[in-house]
Amino acid sequence: MLTSNRLLTPLIALLTLILFGRVLDTKAFAKDEQDRPMNVLFIIADDLRPELGCYGHPLIKSPNIDRLAASGTVFTQAYCNVPVCGASRSSFLTGLRPTRSRFVNWNTRMDADAPEADTIASHFKRSGYQSISLGKIAHFPDDQKHHWTESPWRPDYPDNDKVQVTWRDYQSPKNIEISQSNPNGAGPPLEAGDVGDDAYRDGQIATKAVQRLKELAKSDDPFFLAVGFLKPHLPFNAPKKYWDLYDRDEIHLPDNYRRPENVPNVAMRSSGELRAYTGLPRMGLVEDQKAIELIHGYYACVSYVDAQVGRVLDQLHQSGLGDRTVVILCGDHGWNLGDHQLWCKHCNFQSSLRTAFVARRPGQSAGQTCDAMIELVDLFPTMCELTSLAAPAGLQGTSFAKLLDGDPADRKKHVVCLWKSGQTALDARYSYTQWTNRQGDEAARMLYDHESDPGENVNVAEHPEQRDVISRMQAILRESE
Repeated sequence: MLTSNRLLTPLIALLTLILFGRVLDTKAFAKDEQDRPMNVLFIIADDLRPELGCYGHPLIKSPNIDRLAASGTVFTQAYCNVPVCGASRSSFLTGLRPTRSRFVNWNTRMDADAPEADTIASHFKRSGYQSISLGKIAHFPDDQKHHWTESPWRPDYPDNDKVQVTWRDYQSPKNIEISQSNPNGAGPPLEAGDVGDDAYRDGQIATKAVQRLKELAKSDDPFFLAVGFLKPHLPFNAPKKYWDLYDRDEIHLPDNYRRPENVPNVAMRSSGELRAYTGLPRMGLVEDQKAIELIHGYYACVSYVDAQVGRVLDQLHQSGLGDRTVVILCGDHGWNLGDHQLWCKHCNFQSSLRTAFVARRPGQSAGQTCDAMIELVDLFPTMCELTSLAAPAGLQGTSFAKLLDGDPADRKKHVVCLWKSGQTALDARYSYTQWTNRQGDEAARMLYDHESDPGENVNVAEHPEQRDVISRMQAILRESE
């Protein structure tokens, strides 16, 4: 018995050391995991309105974005700062607001308008992150491309005179032929392709993102992965199966398919981006059935993009990265889908300024809806706070990171947007726009009370009882200059 005890004592001690060592190793591993920097997956869809299942839309099928929303926060009052893709992207990537001479048009370039500005890409790269751009992030892939860890990737376009046709992504030989005969490359405004998801470029972008997430899961470096989908931008081209999700008889023109009362002419647009496509009138109203067909096409493209988002989110979690990755999904601005008989963006109505915005931070309370106002220029400082990075000096937005925890302290009282000579200030109740000439003299104005008129159908700027409201909103615009 004595001999057995002598043998057991050192054996027990050895086992204790092994087990205790494993506990220490586990604790060290857990601490290492806790101390690892947070990743960021940023997903942006071109022209994405805040009309999705998670926003209460009765028809649109968006189960994957809805799934993200159910685990995070839906922002119901998210606004772009300028309603056109190139300028909007340049603004939020640099954290700088647009002005009359900076970030103005679709073809804005950061390296021309703000060449010395830091960008989200360069800041994360400098902070030790793999900073990766897939699809459409900046409007031009070579704009500040050295700010990324590697050159921005997009599906191949031919380096020839057919590029105008190619980015529109027609699959039908007939539509390709039509677009090739048009000097601007535009063919029909929509296409239901009898093809798989990867025939169109958004499917190819999702495939690339899935591949990169698999690779990133094997790296110890944190990442900022930006994935930019092209749809639901015109033309409304998507695989037929996404068109088949909708019964066109259930699709109707918007309730405000009319010009607002008392609206100044400068507020109304010709929707030239749409009218460049074949089969549409160059001026005047789009015929009702054609308008409903366009709305159907937009819905199909939203569902197509949603499916690609789902592929990316699934891979994020299959790779074991979900618990260490902030996910932000948004549009670059809104889109007039027949509202006020307008199409496209390029105006100061909230249908053009408001965008979809969903965010999730690991560990946050799930299924939140936030009605606090945020702006896309807030993206840069918010991403910094969510990843515990110090924000660079000079950013003009403010972080809304604490809103993901339900903290009301960071709520903005107003946001400011700009489209050419029209400046818009929005607060919790009103939207006020004034157009001025170069000397600052007022040329026109409009005011909408969202409490009584959420569709912005009656301009009340000239109602005497609104003078105090207008004075307050004008002060907001002056302070923003």
